[in-house]
Amino acid sequence: MRLIFAGTPEFAAQALAAIIAAGHEVALVLTQPDRPAGRGMTLQPSAVKQVALKHGLAVFQPPSLKDGAAQARLAAVDAEAMVVAAYGLILPQAALDLPRFGCLNIHASLLPRWRGAAPIQRALLAGDSESGVCVMQMEAGLDTGPVLLREALAIAADDTAATLHDKLAALGARLIVDVLERLPLPAVAQPDAGVTYAHKIEKHEALIDWNHPAAELDRHIRAFNPFPGAQTRFAGQPVKLWRAVPIAGNGEPGSILAIDRRQIVIACGDGALAVSELQKAGGKRLPVAQFLAGHPLQVGQRFSYSPGQ
Repeated sequence: MRLIFAGTPEFAAQALAAIIAAGHEVALVLTQPDRPAGRGMTLQPSAVKQVALKHGLAVFQPPSLKDGAAQARLAAVDAEAMVVAAYGLILPQAALDLPRFGCLNIHASLLPRWRGAAPIQRALLAGDSESGVCVMQMEAGLDTGPVLLREALAIAADDTAATLHDKLAALGARLIVDVLERLPLPAVAQPDAGVTYAHKIEKHEALIDWNHPAAELDRHIRAFNPFPGAQTRFAGQPVKLWRAVPIAGNGEPGSILAIDRRQIVIACGDGALAVSELQKAGGKRLPVAQFLAGHPLQVGQRFSYSPGQ
């Protein structure tokens, strides 16, 4: 098929690569403008742009699709369908109406649960037992369109946002190729019941409140790995926790109950967390043994929720 592809991060880049490998003609790739990144804050192309350039595809990076010139560029492609995955721009109705088969969105949740920007993190935070991917016919509402194809997968007890992302990205790439081969497909309207919204992740959400149960804080740490990193404080300095498991334990929330070369056991509102990987500000992610070599800790000391504690 002759396609337009719209996407920006790695999740979308995997789908684009699969579509190219399947032999479709990607006549135009839409992606967000290059952003400054790294220590030098130099402009960096998106993951999707990198794949597009590797394959010699035309790339279009408008700041908006609402103006007539941008819409004319899309119309000139005469695409049969537009595939959208984590693009980052709102598609106006004029763009949605252009392709013969409309615009197809790859969404990383089992709709209508977790419509919106951060479905992977929200599923982990909520303790969901499964996630999945829906390929949806786009319409004006936020992830409200009917679903063409869906597939679920179990969330593992040790899944982080990074590992779940990778599983869902691979699944989404496979499903969109399947959908494109089978168009037109019947579209199933989303039910009215069970709608939840996966609001964008804010950095302040990553702060760890040790008064919460260990099982909840375990999900918290996994949901914010790799971004923005679950954060606590020790002696007034920020510390990020990257790996932990909930275990039995009792003590003042935030206090250190035990220390060895493998783990630091920290009391929670219910139970305790055995932390095995952490990071001081400006440092690297370290296993406990290496962390303790530079930052000795003692039983009874306390991690806190905010600078005021």
